[in-house]
Amino acid sequence: MSEKLQKMLATAGLGSRRELEKWITAGRVSVNGRTATLGDRAEPVDRILVDGRPVLIAVDDNPRVLMYSKPEGEICTNSDPGGRPTVFDSLPRLVRGRWIAVGRLDINTSGLLLFTNHGELANRLMHPSSEVRREYLVRVHGSVDEAMIARLTDGVVLDDGIARFQAVKAQRVRTEEGEIGGSNRWFRVVLSEGRTREVRRLWESQGVEVNRLKRISFGPIELPSIVRRADFLELDPKQVRSLFDAVKLKVPGFSEKAVHKDIRERKEQKLRSRGNPWRR
Repeated sequence: MSEKLQKMLATAGLGSRRELEKWITAGRVSVNGRTATLGDRAEPVDRILVDGRPVLIAVDDNPRVLMYSKPEGEICTNSDPGGRPTVFDSLPRLVRGRWIAVGRLDINTSGLLLFTNHGELANRLMHPSSEVRREYLVRVHGSVDEAMIARLTDGVVLDDGIARFQAVKAQRVRTEEGEIGGSNRWFRVVLSEGRTREVRRLWESQGVEVNRLKRISFGPIELPSIVRRADFLELDPKQVRSLFDAVKLKVPGFSEKAVHKDIRERKEQKLRSRGNPWRR
């Protein structure tokens, strides 16, 4: 079936519908050799070019989402010329489409990353207007008082504008080394946007250093302890729907039976591969 061109491109992960409408209006998109205009429809079999480059429209019928427990030391790109490990190395391959990372975490930050094969869902979740809640555990080195926390929640001027935490709460966190005390303290912080290194920059603006940072939730999805570092878990249909609901996006029709079958088969395959020390 044909779909509006901007919707098809958005679902394939090229950008938001609004952004892609601007691309079409600017004449950057062509379909079967003809410059596209706003309102055009297309099918996956059509030859679609953006800025003269072909676009593969091969979207899975079932919107899927993975949660991944990112360890420190991995980067959030598909490949790295320096040979560093990336967050995509451990993900399962898709027969059609591709995994799209929902935002990024810097190399020294661990915790929850979401991946989806549904481009528009990814764009909605990342867009600042959606104000999707992100929660972190952060360990800081330096003196922290109530006045500082008040400034962090009221708003601090950074080089890219005013930023603030929605909430800051002291935490007692026990690690392998024991209870953290002295000049190191743990806090749970909440943001509703995802600017580059925003958590670190907010604390650094107050003269304290972040020496451990972990994202523990994104929107309605929390990272459970059963997901080990550098491992992933596929969200069930109910969790996937909760993400669509969080950004007010209609869930495309998909077969829950097919999703559960695919999850079961891949879990079995993963268990088999773990039994073979030569397979990764």
